[in-house]
Amino acid sequence: VHLQESGPGLVKPSQTVSLTCTVSGGSITATYYYWSWIRQSPGKGLEWMGAINYSGSTYYSPSLKSRTFISRDVSENQITLRLTSVTPEDTAVYYCTRDLDYGGTGGISWGQGTRVTVSS
Repeated sequence: VHLQESGPGLVKPSQTVSLTCTVSGGSITATYYYWSWIRQSPGKGLEWMGAINYSGSTYYSPSLKSRTFISRDVSENQITLRLTSVTPEDTAVYYCTRDLDYGGTGGISWGQGTRVTVSS
């Protein structure tokens, strides 16, 4: 399975950033996988943000729940992350991962990551 993240690169504070994970070599509806978004800010560790599973159920980190929305497009085999009201603290490399559970920062498969910089 290959995961490829894509996004705008640079966004301004207070805007919404949308990132897409395009999956190839396997279906995002395949049981029993969870597709997570994980980020790593400069100088910090990995942070699990949220996930969507094979049936479309979503799970979010309590600290980001109010600003994070994860959805999927089954026809395109894509997972989308929307993060609203971004601040410079949201500057990070964002990764899409595949795993058999959610909430952790392990992951069976990882994309190469996409960098998001929040700056005016």
